[in-house]
Amino acid sequence: MNLRLWTILLESFPKILLQGIKVTLPLTAVSFLFALIISVIVAMIQYANIPVLKKICRFYIWLIRGTPLLVQLYVVFYGLPSVGIVLDAWPSAVFVLAFNEGAYMAETVRGALESIPVGQVEAGQCVGLSYMQIMWYIVLPQAFKVAFPSLSNSLIGLLKETSLATTITITEMIRQAQIINARYYETLGLYCEVALIYLLFCTVLTWLQNVIEKRMNAVGGRNDD
Repeated sequence: MNLRLWTILLESFPKILLQGIKVTLPLTAVSFLFALIISVIVAMIQYANIPVLKKICRFYIWLIRGTPLLVQLYVVFYGLPSVGIVLDAWPSAVFVLAFNEGAYMAETVRGALESIPVGQVEAGQCVGLSYMQIMWYIVLPQAFKVAFPSLSNSLIGLLKETSLATTITITEMIRQAQIINARYYETLGLYCEVALIYLLFCTVLTWLQNVIEKRMNAVGGRNDD
């Protein structure tokens, strides 16, 4: 590696990293929060087996999982203005990422809900708890523990999917690398640098996942005793 490339990479690294901290991580966090809310609502509707609402939820999951994320971004940001609906780039990205990831996470949460023994629901009914109380105090805490590893993987996947936001003019890490590359024409080095930063972020998230899982298992073990 020549001195010029080293100099470019050393200068570009903090600039790309800063966009990751200022844009990529907040975009991931906000989108994941909304995706989690969507997934829990959709999963609970399916778990409750409300006929009409369940069909709507299945249609939503079918539609989102059957179309590419990139196409969804284009439809919302570039397509909706033709019918008078104009959203800025950031809300568009959050909206699409949340609804896209929410469809996948809903199936994870639904599977976790269905893994909880029915007897616990019946026990809650016997002591006079309402349906929502049973879900909030009995079913959801246990289901969340079951779903946590898969939801954590969804978070890591979402972090990488935010790179597509560059296609709707959001200056995240890929876009920042493109801007720098337009000046220096060091494509391989710069994009390897972006990959390294994504790897760094994902490694930290994986470490946090492992730490939280160990603590949850430790608490679960004490509760079992």
